[in-house]
Amino acid sequence: MTTHTAMSYDQLPIIDLSAADRGPQARALLHAQLHSAAHDVGFFQLVGHGVTRAETDALLTAMRAFFALPEADRLALDNVNSPHFRGYTRTGDERTGGARDWRDQLDIGAERPARTPGPDEPPYWWLQGPNQWPAALPELRTAALAWIDRLSGVAHRLLRELLTAIGAPAGFYDPVFGEHAHPHLKLVRYPGSAADGTEQGVGAHKDYGFLTLLLQDTVGGLQVQREDGRFHDVPPIEGAFVVNLGELLEVATNGYLLATNHRVVSPPGATERYSVPFFYNPRLDARIDPLPFPHAAEAPGITTDPANPLYAEYGYNELKGKLRAHPLVAERHHGNLLTPA
Repeated sequence: MTTHTAMSYDQLPIIDLSAADRGPQARALLHAQLHSAAHDVGFFQLVGHGVTRAETDALLTAMRAFFALPEADRLALDNVNSPHFRGYTRTGDERTGGARDWRDQLDIGAERPARTPGPDEPPYWWLQGPNQWPAALPELRTAALAWIDRLSGVAHRLLRELLTAIGAPAGFYDPVFGEHAHPHLKLVRYPGSAADGTEQGVGAHKDYGFLTLLLQDTVGGLQVQREDGRFHDVPPIEGAFVVNLGELLEVATNGYLLATNHRVVSPPGATERYSVPFFYNPRLDARIDPLPFPHAAEAPGITTDPANPLYAEYGYNELKGKLRAHPLVAERHHGNLLTPA
C-alpha cells in the first residue's frame, strides 16, 4: 500500500448537518458530500447535528453509573428474563458470526406494552415490549428515553437530507417511521481483552435497519472495512456521531447506497471502552419499497449472503438477528422459532 492510499483511510468523511440551514450553496455542498459518503463508503462522521454537550453528558453519566452498580443489580435486569430481548447482557453472552462478543450492555427500545403475537400474527411482535430499568438509578430511564427521542429527530432529518442528496423524494420513507417506529439503543461497555486473548469486541457485521448513530469515547477500537477489503480504524472526533447505513437502505437502492461491514477490536489489557449506538429503525410491520431515484440504473445490486437472507418486512430481519445474537434468550422464550441444526 502506498503512503497516499494509507493516508486516505485515516478518517471517514466528515459531514456537517448544520450546512442544510446555511443557504442553497452550503446545502448543495452538503448533498454532494452526503451522496459521496453514502455511495462510496457507507460510513461518515456527523457534526453540526445540534445535540448538546449537556444532553450527551446526562446520558454518559447515567450510563457509567449503571455499569458501576453491583453485579447483582445489573443481573436483576438480565435479558434472559425478557422475551423482548430487552435488558442486561453479560460479557460474552452475545454472539456475532457465531463467536462471543467481549462486552456487556443494556438493550433499550421504545417503551411500549408487551405484545404477544397470536397464532396468525408474525412472530416479530415479540420484539415489542417494556424495557428493564434499575430501581436504584431512575435517572437512567429518563436519560435513555430522552436520547432515543432526540436521536430519532436527528436521524429523521439526516435521512431526508440523504434521500434528497441522491435525487429521491425526501419524505419517501416517512410513513414507515412515525410514532410506531422501532428505535433501539445500546449502552455498551468493553472491559478490555478477554483472558484468552480474544480480541472480538464485536465481530464483523452490517446493521439491519436504516441508519446507526454511534457515540464513541476516546479509546477507539471501531474499524470499518474500506474499498481495499481491509478493516481500518475510525479515530474518534469530539462531539461527532459515527453514522453508518443499514441493510434496508442498501436493499431499497439495490446496492447504490452501501451497508458496510464493521467491527470493534477490544481495547488492550484492562482498558475500558464505552459506546452508545442508536439504531434508527422503522415499524416492525413496515414493508420497505424500492426507492425511486435517478441513479437507480447505476445500482450494482445488493450484496447477497445465503446465510443472511433479507426480508421485505423489517420485523423479520430484526427477529432473525436477535435470535442469532442472543441464543440464551432465544432458547428460553422462542425455541419454536429456532431452526433445527
